[in-house]
Amino acid sequence: MRSLALDIGDKRIGVAISDELGVTARGLFAIERKSLKEDTGRILDLVKEYEAENIVAGLPLNLSGSDSKQTEKVRDFTEKLGNKLRSSGMSNVKLILHDERFTTKIAESALIEADMRREKRRKIIDQQAAAIILQSWLDSRQREI
Repeated sequence: MRSLALDIGDKRIGVAISDELGVTARGLFAIERKSLKEDTGRILDLVKEYEAENIVAGLPLNLSGSDSKQTEKVRDFTEKLGNKLRSSGMSNVKLILHDERFTTKIAESALIEADMRREKRRKIIDQQAAAIILQSWLDSRQREI
């Protein structure tokens, strides 16, 4: 069972995928945001390509757990993505919101520790954050079993 993860930002959407067993996550790339129609269409193409059964979207909550402006943007985007999944006959794909507090900071710290230059970090930070979101969700599922 494969899962796709999204780190949804205003400029880019980081994308990660799990292995077929749903144990490990790896970053794929970042989608440069263009329009809602193009962005959601690209995500649906990825769901088909990887035969993903789940889409895990990072939910950027405040430290207190409350919603921020970005949280509302992500909720709005995922609601529209869910509508597009249903209208495209993909209602079996589960859309899951997962707490993503600190994922970008964790990803950036790991890349800095790996001595990666700032320019290269900027290019892959979103996909790394998506991989951390997905790995966190996969790990939480293992604890539930």
